[in-house]
Amino acid sequence: MIINDAFFQLEDQNQVLIQAILASQSYKNYLKTRRRMNNSPEVAKLKKNFQTEKDKFERIAAYGEYAPDFRQQQRNVRMSKRALDLNEEVAAFRLAESDFQRLLDDVGKCLAQTISSEIKVDAGNPFFETGNHSCKGNCHG
Repeated sequence: MIINDAFFQLEDQNQVLIQAILASQSYKNYLKTRRRMNNSPEVAKLKKNFQTEKDKFERIAAYGEYAPDFRQQQRNVRMSKRALDLNEEVAAFRLAESDFQRLLDDVGKCLAQTISSEIKVDAGNPFFETGNHSCKGNCHG
């Protein structure tokens, strides 16, 4: 890589983009909901309960159906996970997290599309819409 004035201009523009993202409402909402979730004693209790149930299940999981109370332990893990997922602070955080991820995905897609419509953007989401539909659904197995 040759470091010249164009490189420094790109570096400066990158910093401007980062500052715009950090100033976005999506990022601010993400931080606010994360802080609220992490400071919630109820969420801490639900996380601890889930981790306890998960650890208990993992100790017997290798034995499968032969382990005593296998189904009940499996059910306890699922119930504790559901309680955590349905908590208001956790749900709000997950929505804010998805919204912020969508913003980052859109920025990445926009940058790639500016250069070429042939550039593939891995957004980490199987439902992420890409601009290249040339395979008509037959190229993925």
